Amino acid sequence: MRILIAEDDPSFRRLMEEKLAAWGYEVVVAENGNAALQILQSDDPPRLALLDWMMPGLEGVEVCRIVRGKKGEPYTYIILLTAQQSDEDLVTGMEAGADDYITKPFKHNELRLRLRAGRRIIELQNELLAARDTFRTKASHDSLTGLWNHAEILEILTHELSRAEREEKCVAVIMADIDFFKKINDTHGHLAGDVVLRSTAGKMHSLMRSYDFIGRYGGEEFLVILPECSLEYASAFAERLRLSVSSDSIDTPEGRISVTLSFGVAASSKDRLKDTYSLVNAADKALYRAKENGRNRVEVAPSDGSIT
Repeated sequence: MRILIAEDDPSFRRLMEEKLAAWGYEVVVAENGNAALQILQSDDPPRLALLDWMMPGLEGVEVCRIVRGKKGEPYTYIILLTAQQSDEDLVTGMEAGADDYITKPFKHNELRLRLRAGRRIIELQNELLAARDTFRTKASHDSLTGLWNHAEILEILTHELSRAEREEKCVAVIMADIDFFKKINDTHGHLAGDVVLRSTAGKMHSLMRSYDFIGRYGGEEFLVILPECSLEYASAFAERLRLSVSSDSIDTPEGRISVTLSFGVAASSKDRLKDTYSLVNAADKALYRAKENGRNRVEVAPSDGSIT
């Protein structure tokens, strides 16, 4: 684990650097408070820090107070090194946001134990952050395909439509549906159907731009959001998706299965399909026509915005 030493005394700093390196830490050194603050405010700060209270420029307690004021992540565990002995001074340090303090002179084993406690707290926080990220992912993503779930993809579309209206741009959407998916489940079983869903989702997702979105709308339906895209581009992109999925069969535990999709495409403009319901409804109607007209094809919503 990386650790910052902020100490202006060269000999003491070198001694601490050697000792911490021997304990297995990757040591980062700062000679004054200003340099320490710059390191702690970098994109990848050390997770542990030993700050001398009395330093040129910013004192350790001031550095601590500024860092805590940012309330950023990940958290850095800060230990103040101080010759201050009064209770009032120590309270000042802790109120500034220090996690611990150790008074000079100190025994090396004492410091080692304090650092071990700090390291354990950092490790526990890492576990909590990982658990939080997992819960967030589960709440916003479909568990089978890993795509955005129904509620989240519609929320994203609402946000993109609002942004497009402010910037006077358009948003295109594509509704995609796996053809004869019930037949796949009935013939090959639901496990094979799950493989088909995951593989199809992966193929489509791999073709998206970094700022496009795709979600599992429900069952075997997918909703693709293409910010700043015209109806013509979205239609061409839907055709590209269609060819990508249909060009190669999918390997499942029950053998290879050929899969095709039908697509419905719609796009917003200044005067039509400016809300989530209307835009999705238009794409859904176009998808229905694709199904009626033989499947494995792309249909586009009428340019006048009608959904009949």
